[in-house]
Amino acid sequence: MPEEEPTAASSDPAVLLAEMAKKVITSLAELDMPVSAEVRAALRVVPRHLFLPGVPLERAYTLDAIVLKRDETGVSISSVSAPTVIAAMLDQLQVKPGHRILEIGSGGYNASLLQELVGDTGQVVSVDIDPDVVARARQSLTAAGYPDVTVRCADGEFGVTDLAPFDRIIVTVGAWDLPPAWSEQLAEGGRLVVPLRMRGLTRSIVFERENGHLADRGYELCGFVPMQGIGERRERLVSLHGEDIRLRLDDDQQADADGLRAALTTPRAEAWSGTTVGKNTRFDGLHLWLSMALPDFGLLAATKEARKRGLVAHSWGLGIPTALDGASFAYLTFRATSTARERFEFGAYGHGPDAERIAQRMVSHVRSWDGTSLNARITAYPAGTPDEQLPAGALVLNKRRARITISWPDRVDTR
Repeated sequence: MPEEEPTAASSDPAVLLAEMAKKVITSLAELDMPVSAEVRAALRVVPRHLFLPGVPLERAYTLDAIVLKRDETGVSISSVSAPTVIAAMLDQLQVKPGHRILEIGSGGYNASLLQELVGDTGQVVSVDIDPDVVARARQSLTAAGYPDVTVRCADGEFGVTDLAPFDRIIVTVGAWDLPPAWSEQLAEGGRLVVPLRMRGLTRSIVFERENGHLADRGYELCGFVPMQGIGERRERLVSLHGEDIRLRLDDDQQADADGLRAALTTPRAEAWSGTTVGKNTRFDGLHLWLSMALPDFGLLAATKEARKRGLVAHSWGLGIPTALDGASFAYLTFRATSTARERFEFGAYGHGPDAERIAQRMVSHVRSWDGTSLNARITAYPAGTPDEQLPAGALVLNKRRARITISWPDRVDTR
């Protein structure tokens, strides 16, 4: 049956829910990410506003992530994710009726969608380390008609041993590492979906066990509040211009803070790659490629005010890929190739004493990008796995509990 067209704008939750579901499905289809009929049906049923206490009704049904709690520094530590991200991850999870599901990072809304997917014969277990989040999730789930979801207050690092194994595990907080419990508590043939942070870039990765490690079965761009508890590892922020321009560093990346602050005040150098993309073309694969190709890498986080004042050229929400070299840096940029603005050329803006050289270095890596966004292979091995057992030529990120390898096996490495 064709989907019904919502009527005029309304404050009726049923109308707002139908409108939201339609927008989610359309938005993901435009990104070539079709959503299964089962996920579409669940989106049309669960009343999202019941999981957002104190949020205006119309706001509850927008396509934005909504922050519910911040820590003492203002960093978001609890939110209800954007419904497009939720739908995409549920589609990655491939839930079937009767499945036993573990959700790490609660809130209630995603758990209620999972309960719709597993049906009366399945089980959903949701765990969160924050007692406030757990209490709110329990109350919201009951109000929305999903009292059978099991909600526990515990550190998701350890899973839920007494209820394992699980057919599916979904992590709804940003994870820097892959704790062994998540793999150990997967049933045979199980699937883990986790927003994994790698050098500051987060990808929602589908993992399945394969010969003693976790092999990816695809991934998508996403962003999440960071995981708390024993497995927590926040990014490091280096201020380059107060709160308006900051450099985000992850893993073991280092930066000369004083030198980079001084560099920002110097005239910029430009370098252009000749590599172009069409309007509305995905290029998040370029960001991943640069993060792995550049030995010293960070993300430049700038406010719109900083851009308006001409301090930087862009203020992308997820951060601007940036090459670091002592007291110099260069960040990714682009320009329209014509007044029609149908195609855009990538380049780099450099600052500091070696601005031209580092900008040219970034541009050389842009040229070596193969133009794709989803063809990297991301594999997780237990910590301590010998180098000779890892894929040849892969970049290796050493976490506390795992060794993550990223490679492009279908291309010639020109780094």
